[in-house]
Amino acid sequence: MGALEGVRVLDLTHYIAGPYCTKLLADFGATVTKVERPSGDPARSMPPFHHDDPGIDKSLLFLYLNTNKRSITVNLKSNQGQEIIRELVKNADILVENFSPRVLPSLNLDYKSLRTQNPALVMVSISNFGQTGPYRDYKATDIVEYAMGGLMYIFGAYDREPLKHAFQQAQFKAGTNAASVSLMAQYHQRLTGQGQHIDVSIQESVASGLRDVTNNYTYFGGVRRRQPNHSGDLTRLRAVSDGYILPNPGIGARLDWSAVVELLDAPELDDDKFNDASRRLVNAEELGQLLDRIFESKKKLDMFHAAHGKRFIFGVIDSPEEVVASPQFEVRDFFVDVDHPVIGSAKYPGAPFLMSNTPWQVISPAPRLGQHNQAVLGEMLGISDQELAQFRATEVI
Repeated sequence: MGALEGVRVLDLTHYIAGPYCTKLLADFGATVTKVERPSGDPARSMPPFHHDDPGIDKSLLFLYLNTNKRSITVNLKSNQGQEIIRELVKNADILVENFSPRVLPSLNLDYKSLRTQNPALVMVSISNFGQTGPYRDYKATDIVEYAMGGLMYIFGAYDREPLKHAFQQAQFKAGTNAASVSLMAQYHQRLTGQGQHIDVSIQESVASGLRDVTNNYTYFGGVRRRQPNHSGDLTRLRAVSDGYILPNPGIGARLDWSAVVELLDAPELDDDKFNDASRRLVNAEELGQLLDRIFESKKKLDMFHAAHGKRFIFGVIDSPEEVVASPQFEVRDFFVDVDHPVIGSAKYPGAPFLMSNTPWQVISPAPRLGQHNQAVLGEMLGISDQELAQFRATEVI
């Protein structure tokens, strides 16, 4: 039995942030009914695709984000579609949506309208900038959220343009926040019988990760900028014979230079020019050249294990192949194989955390488009086969 067994979630989300929220709930046992437009969640058209062959059931991103869910198709712009949602809300504990803030109110499917159907409903709204404020209706992409959340300002070298992490990290952060707050509100609902509307801003989800950056500015007026990347920087990414390594032997007075010399087996570094932080900075260019030459003869895993033997914080830059083959992930059974009726078996990232008694598990793969129309609309809502056929013909579902 999953930890969220018995929790009923109505999923009106698409793309990434919302589906990741509901995936977390579904993978821990919640019953999640995903409502897609008749043409499908646009994420079904997002690469990468299985064997680079586009198709509505072949997007690897969609397949990962929608395990353990049921899929029904509903045209929310139709009167019949809106009525279907109102009926489904009556038996839902949580509704998650990530439309622009103006969309659901225009369809009379906003929280104020839906709570008349179910006063205990927890409704979670995820949007770019939140449900209020001057930017609430502005469109955005992940890089815009990074930039306007303040995180990009501190990434990269200070003499170059700012950088962001790869892929859609802001979306996943907002999805994680939404799943967490859904369960907080669900707990309150179970105690009091009261539902509530939750407003999750992706911009604020990014900004919440800044912590010391904003605190330093608000308390002291200090502005953290992107860091220098001079050649003698001891934490600079270094090329080794079989890839790259990220060294971090320590900084300032905490750094034991003799231990660094011993680790690198580099007597040429045992020189007064390098034995304290000030001198290393003065002689940074020469130090950088020496370090480049020393590291290029090393192997990354040899360095990684030797460094941690001295309690240094070193990391290796792993390729996707090396990540999947990592002995750490293997021992913890992190990656899992999931069988899908269209693409066959695929390897997915597994549990985001481990629970001893109610573990994460994939019971069913991501659904085909509208796969559960009959089970949900027919059996749960009592819509006849004739009505379902009529709804398909008129593009209600």
